[in-house]
Amino acid sequence: MKIPMLRRRPVRPKATRWLPAIAMAAGLVLAGCAGTGGPDEQSASGLGDIPTDTNATVRVLMENVPDTDIVKNLVGQFNQKYPGIKVQIETMTFDQMRDRLVSSFQAAEPAYDLIVVDNPWMDDFADAGFLAPLGDRIASTTDYRPDDFFPSLTAITDVDGTTYGVPFYNYALGYIYNKPDLAASGQQVPTDLDALIATSQRLKTPDRAGIAMQPQRGYKIFEEWANWLFAAGGSIYDQDGKPTLNTEQAARALNAYIDTYRTAAPPNSLAWGFDEAFRSVSSGKAASMIGYNWNLPALNDPAGASGERAGQFALAPIPGGKSALGLWSWAIPANSAASDAAWAFVSWVTSPDVDAQRVADGGAVIRQSSLTDQKVLADGYGADYYKTVGEILKNAEPLSQGKGGEEMIQAVGTELNDAAAGNKSVADALRDAQAAAERIQQ
Repeated sequence: MKIPMLRRRPVRPKATRWLPAIAMAAGLVLAGCAGTGGPDEQSASGLGDIPTDTNATVRVLMENVPDTDIVKNLVGQFNQKYPGIKVQIETMTFDQMRDRLVSSFQAAEPAYDLIVVDNPWMDDFADAGFLAPLGDRIASTTDYRPDDFFPSLTAITDVDGTTYGVPFYNYALGYIYNKPDLAASGQQVPTDLDALIATSQRLKTPDRAGIAMQPQRGYKIFEEWANWLFAAGGSIYDQDGKPTLNTEQAARALNAYIDTYRTAAPPNSLAWGFDEAFRSVSSGKAASMIGYNWNLPALNDPAGASGERAGQFALAPIPGGKSALGLWSWAIPANSAASDAAWAFVSWVTSPDVDAQRVADGGAVIRQSSLTDQKVLADGYGADYYKTVGEILKNAEPLSQGKGGEEMIQAVGTELNDAAAGNKSVADALRDAQAAAERIQQ
């Protein structure tokens, strides 16, 4: 049964160093007691295939999003294979998660045995020794097919040659547009940066913006502008992992972004993030947006926010073909009290057959095989949609690499917003963004 969805990235918190952890606000109740492992749990330690008679409690922390609800609905099926493993899932909003995780990592008695990790945190958590390596488990799990995961996703789960995570769901971006509006404008789906600018401007009418943009200070503008940077032939990092934010291509991309914002975006939308842009498109007040690939089903849902416009929207790769990428990954804390049972659940829920079921139920794509699975094509959102998602994931790149990812994203996004607001020149904003990224990476 498909879960009605409007999946979204929450507002990002103000950048802070995550060490030391801030204590979680009072009132949150943990999902269960300490994880326990019986004899089978202990004897299976380090193996990929976990005995089905393992007894343990796995306490899980996940973000409060519909992809988590889909996983919750699969727990009963998991227990048909592992009746002795109790899976207790606690959810919370994004802005609470990182500090809560670090508190658990550093505790004498950890709160969680299995977690999900946002990609800007992966290197920091791995470098601090908070995560258990998973390479041996993956390699020794029967019929797991790790090469089936999109390489753009597994590149995020590997840190300095060691695998610390398994993909949970992607949040790669694509170009989303209203098909009747595009046809009426006489334009084609834009395939390069110049076409994106021109199409956005020509889609604008007295009653409708051409493109709903997300220039909100911090995470949102950086995430959105990165797609313009890629379309201009630029990059966030060079081959050695050094920031490349103050380049000719970056200047072209930021000038194009600001020009399009001033000529084609809704007025007074400088503080807009995802929610405002989505509402503008779904209500017919804007004809297009750069949004997460899984926004399309929500826009086309007859019972959703688009009303009579449901079914009018389509998804295309980012003009230029390269998208900004985000990923949540499953990870096992190094201090997990039930690591074998945690791996039993992770390897089961991300196995090829179960993953296809999860995607058919509305989950975001992580495996290449799920895009051609007959159940997915019959019960999901259509072959055209999944083909486009595959194209997006084959050529996508994350916003951050290395340590300090969250801080870097916030710092660069602050500079970009200052340029969009007219508080700084493009040259000064990019100079300061580069300097901030280099300082944080040291």
